[in-house]
Amino acid sequence: MSSEATLQVLDRAEKEIMKLSRTDIGAVYEFMYKFRNNPEQPGLDLKTLQGDTRLLAARVKRDIRALLLHIGERRYLLVGVSHRSDVYDDLDRYTYRINRVTGGIEVVGPKPVDTEPVGASIINRVLPAEPMFAGYTDAQLAELGVSEPMLPEIRQVTSVDELLELVDRAPQLTSDVLLALADGTPYDDVLEQITKPVTATDEVDTEDFETAVKRPATLVTTEDEALQFMLAESFERWQIFLHPTQRRLVERRYSGPARVGGGPGTGKTIVALHRVAHLARQLPPGADRPILLTTFNRNLAADLRIRLSALGGDDLLARVEVINIDRLAAKVVAEQDPRAPKRKLDDTQAPQLWRKFLAKEIDETQWDPDFLAAEWEQVILGQAITSRSDYFKARRPFRGRNLNRMERDRVWDLSDRFVRWLGADDSWTWRQVAVRAAGLEMARAGEGKHRYQHIIVDEAQDLSAAHWRMLRAMVPAGPDDLFLTGDTHQRIYDNQVTLGSLGVNIRGRSSRLTLSYRTTRQILAAALEIMSGEIYDDLDGGQEDLAGYRSLLRGGQPFFCGASTWEEERGLIVAQLDDWGRPQDGSVAICLPTKELATDVIKGLELEGVRAVEIGPDGPKEGDGVHVGTMHRFKGLEYQKMIIAGVADGLVPRLMINRYRDGDPKRYQRERQRDRSLLFVAATRARDELAVFWHGAPSPFLPDRQTQE
Repeated sequence: MSSEATLQVLDRAEKEIMKLSRTDIGAVYEFMYKFRNNPEQPGLDLKTLQGDTRLLAARVKRDIRALLLHIGERRYLLVGVSHRSDVYDDLDRYTYRINRVTGGIEVVGPKPVDTEPVGASIINRVLPAEPMFAGYTDAQLAELGVSEPMLPEIRQVTSVDELLELVDRAPQLTSDVLLALADGTPYDDVLEQITKPVTATDEVDTEDFETAVKRPATLVTTEDEALQFMLAESFERWQIFLHPTQRRLVERRYSGPARVGGGPGTGKTIVALHRVAHLARQLPPGADRPILLTTFNRNLAADLRIRLSALGGDDLLARVEVINIDRLAAKVVAEQDPRAPKRKLDDTQAPQLWRKFLAKEIDETQWDPDFLAAEWEQVILGQAITSRSDYFKARRPFRGRNLNRMERDRVWDLSDRFVRWLGADDSWTWRQVAVRAAGLEMARAGEGKHRYQHIIVDEAQDLSAAHWRMLRAMVPAGPDDLFLTGDTHQRIYDNQVTLGSLGVNIRGRSSRLTLSYRTTRQILAAALEIMSGEIYDDLDGGQEDLAGYRSLLRGGQPFFCGASTWEEERGLIVAQLDDWGRPQDGSVAICLPTKELATDVIKGLELEGVRAVEIGPDGPKEGDGVHVGTMHRFKGLEYQKMIIAGVADGLVPRLMINRYRDGDPKRYQRERQRDRSLLFVAATRARDELAVFWHGAPSPFLPDRQTQE
């Protein structure tokens, strides 16, 4: 009989492991390897604790013990890693059970020992505040899936600090439920949004641990590669292990296009990656690439490839095409239209090109070049309009100025001449490329030809109408055709669409994630204040908000500080880096609103002896150093500590958008909202610490408490 054993790791154990030193983490991994080969080998010192035949302890090293749950024949679950004295002396502070609602295995504890001297509590006693959860019965909390052994403790919680201490030790569902209730989420909404998605679909036997460990609610891992990534800290915990709520979204079969929304750090991207892996597992053997994973940003596309490789290796990458959306459009055009212009211009150049065209080519002064550029991009190209008559009939959502028939006729003439003027220079914009690619793919689809079986889109809010038309044509309509993740609060490009009008019907197949795994509650609160007062769409004609968005992580308050001049503000940046010990391991970044300010900071840091690494269109050029870049470059990135500098009025939001305030108020509001979203994206890249600086007047987007000068 083989002496090998199966060892899985519970999520709470892996949280404890990640708090250890690198040396001790290595010892844990070595212990796992030895235990799997032979649990009975003498050096592991496997012991049953206090007469409980399921709960055991084993030796990791001299002063560290592993706490194990015996779940079946030679099958074990690592549920904790603690100091030797904690395991042997305080075992009664651990509780394990199968949750009656989710059917998953939960481990609670250990509860901190009360070290207050006897009698101290009756001296100068202050009457306790009202318990936070007094409005809910035990039966109601149990229905929500709260861990029943914790109910007596929950009844004693009277403050946020006490709640946060408790949820640190609580199972995931208990933490989610209590924090949602504490944030004011109605009971029925918690039941529907948090509990029901993780409720067991079969009958729960609270003594059947072998079945319980297989349910999605038991967050475990088994594979050596996944454990190595976790223990080596080369892949963030939340990027490897899915919350049960996320797993249901990943593994669900959808009857058509589906969307997953949620705030920054809620795991939308990892849901997209796991969705790719799930669909790839359903494919028959082959060498083709029937799955597309795409996004707008080039650096994010590169990051997706790296993370997908870490998740599934070369075998997974071999069946998936990972490419950013504009490069995909260019590929389509290159394959099918060899006579298309060769030089591709950035879409941000369109207003300048229109100014040059109107002034130098036709001497036109009646029309504002910014208005014409936006009308051409958002209406004519945005709706892929190819004839004057279609333009006369076109709806113009998101446009501030009405146009009569004569004015539309003139706009069409000017647009037609502008396109021919660009073509004469063998040039066109990326938005034109997307429109052409959409037309080519729609023609192929009309012949029954499609490039992919499944398409997954990350950061869906950044794609244009032409991009969506192209993608819709690339995959046949049907189950699991399109899966998109995104958050319109993070829209940093001027692409506003209604998906239903483009053949991407997500009604009834939209879900929302509300738990942030990235940033602390303190940083999150500041970021949400940045977004106050704005209304955002849901990509399908409705509205979307960040209600219920929350974090389990705690940290210090973000630091806000102003300076009189830019030179003084650069001094604040250096002082903050000094305060953090000038780490140059890639864990710290500095974010600026403009390229000029970023270049200035890089030069200044180099003079201070700090190694500065620029974040380019494909991400940071090197891993080490202090990363520096503009706000647009930080999409999809995250750092332990962040400085956002130059957050001054006139820079955030940009002074130039004021010219739209009277003539095109809708565009003014849209541009202002984009700048607010950029600041929101930047602030939510920070995991542990955030410092925000400005010179002169602070940005009006900053929270009111930015008076720490």
